[in-house]
Amino acid sequence: MKTDDTQARDAGITLFEILVVMVLIALLAAFVAPRVISYVGRSKVDVAEAQMASIATSLELYYLDMGRYPDAQEEGLQALVEPPADSPAWQGPYFSNASGLMDPWDRPYGYALDAETERFTLTTLGRDGEEGGDGEDRDLSRS
Repeated sequence: MKTDDTQARDAGITLFEILVVMVLIALLAAFVAPRVISYVGRSKVDVAEAQMASIATSLELYYLDMGRYPDAQEEGLQALVEPPADSPAWQGPYFSNASGLMDPWDRPYGYALDAETERFTLTTLGRDGEEGGDGEDRDLSRS
């Protein structure tokens, strides 16, 4: 039979046990958190590439209806969502949601049109919003 003193010691969690659990949680977080964060960053790059492919398809559909791509200066990518002025051939919207015209870092995709070759280029500057960079910060483009 245990005495009251023995029962009191066995009933609770010791400070040492709490510290061991906290150290294990900290070690787990130190090894797992960077890996999870890198997956999130990589997924944003993948989302940007998928969105640019979708926008490029929408631009091709716009071209089939209108016989031209949207003017980069006056209409921009917004022409995929809202009809340009005096455009009876517009059969859109060609892109379902204007928020999809923003990259995963909440900046609008760049859109340029070479008038001579009738080739468009879609761009995003990546996570840092500046030209150049590696990994998540690299620039993405699609023609």
